[in-house]
Amino acid sequence: MALDKLGSSLTSAIKKLFRAGVVDEAAVKELVRDIQRALLQADVNVKLVLEISKRIEERALNEKVPPGISRREHVIKVVYEELTRFVGDKPVPLKVEPGKKKIIMLVGIQGSGKTTHAAKLAKYFQKRALKVGLICADTYRPGAFAQLQQLAARINLPVYGDPKAKDPVKVVREGLKQYADKDLIIVDTAGRHKEEKDLIKEMKDLEKHIKPDEVIMVIDGTIGQQALIQAKTFHEATPIGAIIVTKLDGSSRGGGALSAVAATGAPIKFIGTGEKIEDLEAFIPSRFVGRLLGMGDLETLLEKVHDAEIKVPQKKAKEILSGKFTLTDMYEQFSAVKNMGPFSKVLKMLPGMSYDIPDEMLNTAEGRLDKWRVIIQSMTPDEKENPKILNSSRARRIARGSGTTEKDVKELLKQYVMMRKMLKMFKRKKKLPFGLGGKGMGMPAGIK
Repeated sequence: MALDKLGSSLTSAIKKLFRAGVVDEAAVKELVRDIQRALLQADVNVKLVLEISKRIEERALNEKVPPGISRREHVIKVVYEELTRFVGDKPVPLKVEPGKKKIIMLVGIQGSGKTTHAAKLAKYFQKRALKVGLICADTYRPGAFAQLQQLAARINLPVYGDPKAKDPVKVVREGLKQYADKDLIIVDTAGRHKEEKDLIKEMKDLEKHIKPDEVIMVIDGTIGQQALIQAKTFHEATPIGAIIVTKLDGSSRGGGALSAVAATGAPIKFIGTGEKIEDLEAFIPSRFVGRLLGMGDLETLLEKVHDAEIKVPQKKAKEILSGKFTLTDMYEQFSAVKNMGPFSKVLKMLPGMSYDIPDEMLNTAEGRLDKWRVIIQSMTPDEKENPKILNSSRARRIARGSGTTEKDVKELLKQYVMMRKMLKMFKRKKKLPFGLGGKGMGMPAGIK
């Protein structure tokens, strides 16, 4: 069961409780059975499932309901708290400060997504205005250095490595000399298997010689309960300070991996939620469980908005509110929305919307945005700045150039007029819409 399926199953169980006429012992026991079924289908260890369900049942039936809330609300609060405790209880942030050099060494078995997540981690801290450097210490896998270089080029970050080198310790030492001015240095090591004694020994030697501030293990979320064996083996070789669980966007066994890792005691600090280099989130158990239960995650959504926003100078904002809103401005807003990630992920962060929107509707909205961006790209600079000149013959040319229809072009222009009217309305009310006056303008109006 993928994590979104686990989430929808847990949400269904909660909704069933809301629909129950009375929250008595029978209703609580049915809720617990539904939760057990959902967790077992997500490959969570049977013993852990029984422990969680027992705690939920005992607390839901025996705890005194606090004043001001109903028993129904109390039971949901208990479920939320116990599931949060199950995946890590409190967040353990990875602290990196400007001017205080921190060295992180990534370890994990081959194929876990370690190199990709070295770049993702670099991007995460780069966005927070920190100076980051990458070192490729994988002297075994052909193409390891080239892969890291390719990923780093996307985010304009330096990579140190030597494809011909045989000694990873020497490579790292040279890399550290090159990165004397960096706040964070991420060392990507060779992929290992728990049975490969030589590689495990090399990992221990690396840790001993370079003395990283933190060793982070990267674990593939699709391996389920096997994550426990991996984490324990690596932890015995080199004390693991933190864990990144990857491939949680569509993992069939994500619940098993999360629970297994949590059982080792090493905190999960990040989770990989997609293929893009931006698809890395700091792991905050309460937010994660909130999304699973359909309660949303507004904090992460706001962070995504902040990361994707386009800075609009005050002068430009005033022009836009005065009616000088062009198709170029509109294109920038579409791009900002696109940078936030797929609609499905964005909407899952909104309370009450996590699992209620059909995939077909989400795909339609996302496809429309993509189509409109291509249409605007097919226009001349004059057409973008002054859409009034767009007559039927121009619309036909744009449709041919963008691989769309005249109807699609007209639909875009209709949307443009709506947005322009909306912005003028904001000016009349003397209220700036979200983002204008320094930040991006958010979601275009009228997307259904």
